[in-house]
Amino acid sequence: MGKGIFITGTDTGVGKTIVAGGIAAALRERGINVGVMKPVETGCARKNGRCIPEDALFLKEMAQCHDEIELVNPYAFEEVLTPALAAERAGVRIDLKNINVAFKTLLSRHEVVLVEGAGGLLAPLWKNKVMTDLARDLGLPLLLVARASLGTINHSLLSLYYARKESVPVVGLVLNHTLPVAGLAESLNPEALRRWGRVPLLGTIPFVPSPTRDSVRRAIAEQLDLEVLTRLN
Repeated sequence: MGKGIFITGTDTGVGKTIVAGGIAAALRERGINVGVMKPVETGCARKNGRCIPEDALFLKEMAQCHDEIELVNPYAFEEVLTPALAAERAGVRIDLKNINVAFKTLLSRHEVVLVEGAGGLLAPLWKNKVMTDLARDLGLPLLLVARASLGTINHSLLSLYYARKESVPVVGLVLNHTLPVAGLAESLNPEALRRWGRVPLLGTIPFVPSPTRDSVRRAIAEQLDLEVLTRLN
């Protein structure tokens, strides 16, 4: 397997963390030494004066890795905002070099590192940098996570268009059911995205009502084409 994948989404709340965590657990089950990273996390609860990055901690649990949280999550912010705004309001400068150093440290310990972005590809990271710039800086291909419901075709195609425009490779698309109900759109969207997305649809993840390590791992292992990911160089 290659050095890693940058897991991004069409929007906030599409299930990037669930998918990233499930992939980490499924790869670990296959005997792959996997590391995880959430370079920037916002909306973190504050405890004893520190921001607690719940998504990053979830990824660590799913991967069963013991890396320092400062490497897994170099930047954590309390306010629920896009990273650049959260950092500005906290008086913190997000340094891409610092993220790159943390990534390389994790890569030296693991066969592969899954990096989860924040928001979508155009989410502002710092000044004129966006999430796409971070993926390119780390040299990682994208795995795009999209919701399965109505509206996902437009969001997905826009994200894929921008990735192509920026010459960032996309290994595939994952549709995630974020709601327990499904209708006509959910049944037709997978084939529609195969038709118009022009990237592999690696799987459609069912709604997981009470996410646990085992339930999420099973959903990913059963529904996602992990062979594509393990063949990456």
